[in-house]
Amino acid sequence: MPVDPALEPDLAPLPDAPLEDPVADPGTATEAPTVRAVLEAAVAGLGGQERPGQVAMAEAVAAAIRDHTHLLVQAGTGTGKSLGYLVPALLHPERVVVATATLALQHQLVERDLPALADAVAEVLGGRPSFTVLKGRSNYACLHRVREGVPDDQGTLALTLPAGSLGSEVVALREWVEEQASSGGTGDRDHAPRHAERVWRQVSVSARECLGASSCSFGDECFAERARDKAARSRLIVTNHSMLAIDAIDGVPMIPDYSVVVVDEAHELASRVTQASTDELTPTQVERAAKRASRHVEDAAVDQLYEAADALTDALATCRAARLDPVPDDIATALALTRDAAREAVSAFPKESPDSGDAAAAKQARAWCQEVFDAAERMAAGSSRDVLWKTERERQRGGDMLSVAPLDVWGPLRDGLLADNTVVFTSATLKLGGDFDAVASGLGLRADERRPLPPADEAGSGADSDARDGGEDGAEDETEDGRQPWRGLDVGSPFDYPRQGILYVARHLPRPGRDGLGEAQVAEIADLVDAAEGRTLGLFSSRRAAETAAEAIRERLPHLTVLAQGDAQLPDLTAQFVGDPHTCLFGTLGLWQGLDVPGDTCQLVIIDRIPFPRPDDPLMSARQQAADRAGRNGFLSVAATHAALLLAQGSGRLIRTTTDRGVVAVLDPRLQGMGYSGFLRSSLPPMWSTTDKATVLAALRRLSAP
Repeated sequence: MPVDPALEPDLAPLPDAPLEDPVADPGTATEAPTVRAVLEAAVAGLGGQERPGQVAMAEAVAAAIRDHTHLLVQAGTGTGKSLGYLVPALLHPERVVVATATLALQHQLVERDLPALADAVAEVLGGRPSFTVLKGRSNYACLHRVREGVPDDQGTLALTLPAGSLGSEVVALREWVEEQASSGGTGDRDHAPRHAERVWRQVSVSARECLGASSCSFGDECFAERARDKAARSRLIVTNHSMLAIDAIDGVPMIPDYSVVVVDEAHELASRVTQASTDELTPTQVERAAKRASRHVEDAAVDQLYEAADALTDALATCRAARLDPVPDDIATALALTRDAAREAVSAFPKESPDSGDAAAAKQARAWCQEVFDAAERMAAGSSRDVLWKTERERQRGGDMLSVAPLDVWGPLRDGLLADNTVVFTSATLKLGGDFDAVASGLGLRADERRPLPPADEAGSGADSDARDGGEDGAEDETEDGRQPWRGLDVGSPFDYPRQGILYVARHLPRPGRDGLGEAQVAEIADLVDAAEGRTLGLFSSRRAAETAAEAIRERLPHLTVLAQGDAQLPDLTAQFVGDPHTCLFGTLGLWQGLDVPGDTCQLVIIDRIPFPRPDDPLMSARQQAADRAGRNGFLSVAATHAALLLAQGSGRLIRTTTDRGVVAVLDPRLQGMGYSGFLRSSLPPMWSTTDKATVLAALRRLSAP
C-alpha cells in the first residue's frame, strides 16, 4: 500500500534543546506528586468522574516506565485511556513520545485533550507542562513553493493555476498561507481551508523536495522548521506510527531524544509500519522522473530512464497480477535496468544550481530519480525478507504497479523500537482469542517474556492482568541478555455488554461465496433493517457487496434513507447518518475502524462475512506460508488473527456509551461451530449471543419503538 502523504515523515534530523519545563528531581522535591493525585486533579479539572479502569491503567503505565518494562493495555471504549497514559507521561522527568495511527486522534490529543489536561494539572505539577505535535514536512505549507512557484512535469517553475474549482482552492490556500505567515500561525494542514489532496500538493513539499532551511530564502519563516524547533523543547511529543517507525526502525533521527513511547491505537502499529516500509514502482513514475530530469542532466542519462520505463512496461505486460515468487526473468531484467538508469541520473545532477528557483526544480527532479532508484534497487535485490507483487491498474491511475513490502515487521520492531525504549501499547483491541499473545508476537514480544503485574498497591486493582509467570515474581529489566520483559493488562470497560448488546449469528444462512451477496443474505439484511427502522451501520467485505446491499434496501424499503460509502465524503455521510435515525450507512474497511456514532443513530451493525484476507492477497498469503514453514499454524496466526482484529473493531462500533443498546448481526454461519470460531468469538465484546432470528427482530423492534 502507498504511504499516506499526510503521514509522510521528514527525513532530516531534529535539533535537540533543553525542555521548556523540566520536572524537578523527585529526590530534591519536598513531596513529589503521585499518579493518583495528578489523575484526581485532572479528572476534577475536566469535570469528569473517577473510573477504576483509568486509575489501574495510569498506575500500571507509571510502573512500566519506572521498571523499564513494556506494557500492553487493553482499555475499552469509555475507559478514558488518554488520561490513563498522559498523566504518568507528564510525571516522567524526561521526554515522552505518543504515537497514534490516525491524524484524527493526533488532532484530538493536541487540540483538545492535552490543553485541557495541562491547565487542570498545572497547580499540582508546579507548572504547565509543554507539548506539541510533530508531523511530516508535507503537512506544513511551504512558503518557497507558494511564493516562487511549483515545478511542473518538465521541472519548470510556474505560478500558473489549475483551471476551475481547483484553481480557486489553490488561491484560497495561498491566501491562507500568507495570513498564517503574517500572524505567526502554524501553517498546519489541519487548520487550512477545505481542499483536495492534489490542491494541497500545490502549496507543500516532501522532505526530499525541500531545499533545507539554510538554502531557502524563506528558511527563517518556515512553518516546518518552527514546528521542529518547538518539538525539540517540548516535554511530550505527539506524532504518528509512520514517523516513529522511520526514527526507531530505519534509524533516521526524526524525533528528539526519548526513552519512553506510548503507542495508542496499537492494534494498527504492525500494519502502519508495513505501510511505511512498502515501496512502489510504475513505468509512469519512471517516465515522469525522466521528464523532470531532462532540464538538469545530460540527454544520455534521460534516455536510459526512458528505455528503462519501456522495458518495465513490456515486462509487466507479460506477467499476471499476483505475487512474483520467483521473480520472472523479464521483470528482474527490467528492474536492473531501471535501478542502473536511475543511479546514473541521480549522479548526473549538478552539485549546485545558479538560482533558488532552478534549485527547487532540480531538487524535486533529483528526488523523483532517487525514489525510482530506491524502489528499483530494493526490488532487484530479491531479499527473502521482502514480498514482491504486481497490481493491475488503469492507465489514468498510473498503470500497472510493482510493490514490495517486508515479510514481517516484528523483528525490526523488536530490534529498533523495543530494544532502546520502554514502550506502552494501548488500544481497545489488543486481546485476540482472549489473550495478548497474538498481538504481542506481531509487535516483537515473546510469550515467555511476559511478567506478572506488580502488586495492587503499585499498579492498581480491579483489573485483569492476564499474566503468566515467565520467571520470578517481580523480575524486571532483562534486556541485557536480549530479553524484552512485558506485562499485559486488561482494564475492562464501563459498558455492560451482556445487557447492552446482542451478538446474532445467522447460522441458517448459506456460507458466503465468491460471487458476493446472494438473495438469502439480501433478504436477511432487509428483515433486520426493517425491524430496526434504519439505524443500521453495514460493514461489508467489498465495495460491490456494499453497493448491492444499498441498492436492494433502497428498492425494498423505500421509506428509509440508505447511504453508501462513495456517495459523498465520509464526514458528510457520517453527519447525515447521525442526523436522521431512519438512515442506513453501508461501506467497507473505512467504516470498520474509527467511526464513532453513539446514541440511537446506530442500533444495528451488520457484518456480511468474517473478514479473512483474500486467499490471493500477496502479502498475507506469503506471511501465512512463512508461518507454516516455521512450524506455526499459518491460518490461525495470520488469517484468523487478521479477521479477529477486524471483527472486534467492527463490533465495537455498536456500543459507544453506557446508554447504547443494539445488535451486532454477523451473516456468516462460520462464526458458529467451526474450529476457529471460539478464537474469533472470544475476541469480540462479551455480548449476549443468539442464533434465533425471531428474538433479534423482536429486540430491534422494541428498540426502534417510539
